[in-house]
Amino acid sequence: MLKRFIGEARICVALVASLATLCGPVTAKEVKTFTVMAGGEKVGSLRASIDGDVTEIDYLVRNNGRGPKGRERIVTDKKGRVLEWKIDGETLFGGGIDEHYTWRDGRAEWRSEADSGETEAPTPGLYIANDASPWENGVYAKALIKAGLDEAPVLPGGVIRLKKLGKDSLGSGRGAIPVEIYAISGLDLQPNFFMLDREGDLAAEISGGGPGGAVAIREGFEDEAPRLAALAKKLNREIVESLEADLAHKYDAPIHYQNVRIFDPKKGATSAPARVTVFEGRIAAIDYENPAGKALEGEVVVDGEGGVLVPGLHDMHSHSSIWSGLYYLAAGVTGTRDQGNNPQEIIDLAADIEAGVLPGPRIVRNGFIEGRSPYSSRTAYIADTLEQALSYVRWYADRGFYQIKLYNSIKPEWVKPLAAEAHRLGLKVTGHVPAFMSPDDAIRDGYDDIAHMNQLVLGWLLNEGEDTRTTLRLTALPRAADLDLNAPEVTNTIKLMKEHNVALDTTDVIIERIMLSRAGEVADGDKAYLSHAPIGYQRYRKRSYVSLKGAEDDRAYRDSMKKMIELTGVLHRNGITLLPGTDDTTGFTVHRELELYAMGGIPNADVLRIATLGSEAYLNNDEDAGSIETGKVADFFLVPNDPIEDISNVRDVRLVSRGDRIYYPSEIYDALAFKPFAAPPKVEIR
Repeated sequence: MLKRFIGEARICVALVASLATLCGPVTAKEVKTFTVMAGGEKVGSLRASIDGDVTEIDYLVRNNGRGPKGRERIVTDKKGRVLEWKIDGETLFGGGIDEHYTWRDGRAEWRSEADSGETEAPTPGLYIANDASPWENGVYAKALIKAGLDEAPVLPGGVIRLKKLGKDSLGSGRGAIPVEIYAISGLDLQPNFFMLDREGDLAAEISGGGPGGAVAIREGFEDEAPRLAALAKKLNREIVESLEADLAHKYDAPIHYQNVRIFDPKKGATSAPARVTVFEGRIAAIDYENPAGKALEGEVVVDGEGGVLVPGLHDMHSHSSIWSGLYYLAAGVTGTRDQGNNPQEIIDLAADIEAGVLPGPRIVRNGFIEGRSPYSSRTAYIADTLEQALSYVRWYADRGFYQIKLYNSIKPEWVKPLAAEAHRLGLKVTGHVPAFMSPDDAIRDGYDDIAHMNQLVLGWLLNEGEDTRTTLRLTALPRAADLDLNAPEVTNTIKLMKEHNVALDTTDVIIERIMLSRAGEVADGDKAYLSHAPIGYQRYRKRSYVSLKGAEDDRAYRDSMKKMIELTGVLHRNGITLLPGTDDTTGFTVHRELELYAMGGIPNADVLRIATLGSEAYLNNDEDAGSIETGKVADFFLVPNDPIEDISNVRDVRLVSRGDRIYYPSEIYDALAFKPFAAPPKVEIR
């Protein structure tokens, strides 16, 4: 038996040696593992198994009761160029992923949720994956570095740019990993920042990941997450500060907006031609008798060419970031209500915007409080006890926050004492309806407004014990397809809202985006702008967020969305205060939110009033902003055509006045790798 074993071992050794001679050295599989961190806590993992030119990825994130999961198989050649990339799994909200790219014999073919196609490609090009994990950053960078390029065209279209930013290391001492820091732009709405190790593979993805500052970091170096989040913040800040310096136009002299009409939200009408003069960030004069008056030497003249000045729009459900300000300004959004963010970061961001260091709308800060559960969102403070949650209310009050926002895992019995303490300290209360609590009870216990249309509607759809800390808060919405808006449970809730003067932060647009997303299609809400966007963002938007089993599911989602648009109009006609929010960070969705209001039967003039003066009134700031009147802050934008006639005319923004600064959207979009939409007006210094 022993001789037989030794003989077989010798055969195996000889076979391995023979294979090594024919095929090159046999390499051992290498595994690189990562932890995904958000708000200082682990929310996911990434595992990369590397076997020569084949890499297999396992990726999972679970934060706020949701997150993507997927498996990838990437095959490259010796130059790092992708020959095959297969991805399967689930998107953020559970939609299916089945993506495949191949290059073979001079042809590239791909299929994803967003699109499919093929093209001649004499050599393997760079394919931009639609549903990849953070590992993708290293894939793109390695191919560019090996080719000696800092930019390259990509499939299915567009150009990406790679920039080396410096050297660093993960950890210290003998166990440290030397890394190089890079940025890739042209994929998304902002650059991706990441680190590569000596092999050119991902060591950390440090872009920040939105609220909570999520990072993917090599396992064993989790303690570095705060430092990397700070580094990402620094890198982003350097770029955005530079953009503010280049894009903000400031004048010491009076600025005359001539030949303009003015939308008046109080009258719900657009004026005759006028001349609006701004000085030191405020409206100094409005002249209807001389709409094209003479200017003195050194003064600035903007020819409005008969266009309409509209007071700045509002996003009443924003999650602001250092990049969101530019997108908001380009869309004519000059005010936001931040509905949950890292507390100190939003304090600093709002202050830097007001100081003119960073671009952006005025930010009203709301403080986020979540309860501890397996489904907790790591956006800001998570309370384990009621006393701890009360201490967070006081923390926010001491720092001038406007409201507290309660979230899914707050215990229902905490709501009344938390609301009472907030009101005692002069704060309003908003938020999701906590799991296992009804909207009616939240209203009775002290909510001033409810965040999201679905959080209101679920009160009429859920069965006892169903858990809205999960994606059920979205996947249960198809039950609304046959909802009777005259049913007693609906009318009783609306009556309660009127009695308690409770508003609704609608975010119809984000619900539409989720419910009506369909793989490979451009959704109605994105058609007006998406072709102007970077290729990675275009493909990202052409996906399904929900899992559809057939035509009946599709019909239920579509009919339910129609019901919610109809309900928006019903609430308005019942005198409920509507707050146009997006749960997003771009002005494109603000425009769509207003279009959805109009689709719900709200007259365009009312829609504009809600989005301008109405929002400022809710924020107790209508004496200073929200309309174009002498003495008020100069927050407004110029469009060529009257949005009272067609609400979609708000999209064609030519110029934005934000206090003492002027921005031209065409310049902003060009800087952000978007194709501009509208040309700026003629501006002269006399």
